[in-house]
Amino acid sequence: MGFHDQLQRSWSSAGSMLCVGLDPDPDRYPAVIADAPDATERFCRAIIDATADIACAFKPQIAYFASRGDEDALENICHYIREAYPNVTLILDAKRGDIGSTATHYACEAFDRYGAHAVTVNPYMGTDSVEPFFDHPGDGGVILLCRTSNPGGDDFQSLVADGSPIYTHVARKVAEEWSQLGDCGLVVGATYPTELADVRSIVGDLPLLVPGVGAQGGDAATVMEHGAAPAGRGLIVNSSRAVLYASDGADFAEAARSEALRTASDLPA
Repeated sequence: MGFHDQLQRSWSSAGSMLCVGLDPDPDRYPAVIADAPDATERFCRAIIDATADIACAFKPQIAYFASRGDEDALENICHYIREAYPNVTLILDAKRGDIGSTATHYACEAFDRYGAHAVTVNPYMGTDSVEPFFDHPGDGGVILLCRTSNPGGDDFQSLVADGSPIYTHVARKVAEEWSQLGDCGLVVGATYPTELADVRSIVGDLPLLVPGVGAQGGDAATVMEHGAAPAGRGLIVNSSRAVLYASDGADFAEAARSEALRTASDLPA
């Protein structure tokens, strides 16, 4: 099953377009698990179990694991999601981008090692740097950075070329050319609703991964207003810290579920 079909299944199963980002920070783990040797895996599994029925996707951020040499925990978590919750889409947030031969290995990492349904990719190096992700066996999806949620995104993404901002050129390239190579989507931040609407007008029904809701200040209802696809759905709206760290007590999983439910109520699928 390809990424787009998997995502449709996830939206139907969850009834929402909420994505829970898995950005585990040991400094913020609740005391009940903080000292456990497998604290990262235990923390993430508890969050997954508490929110899997209301989330269309989980999005582990690879740097939070790799910086501590915890890739084995990431593997275990990814495999757990695929096996225990097959209706939930697994997105590896890696933001890879390199020459073709290196990109081939990044594709193996995302789709073979971690079993992701889709991976985030940087489009800056062009077509030959993204083709290996589309060519990799298994119909994995490619989600291209377009208009990111951080303020520094303006440095390049808003520069005007041939009368249009760079991010709109990326959106057109994905919609008109790269979408012919395989299932794809784009990353557009919740903190820029006008740009979100611009991208949606360019890409039609392609899925948009939208970070920035919650701790970064983005609003779920505003994202729905500006980013939903013409045919409905079309969004993967990520919330990480607001869900993960809703409580630092023994009730952290229950608090995460409550926050996820609150956000999901504004994101009906």
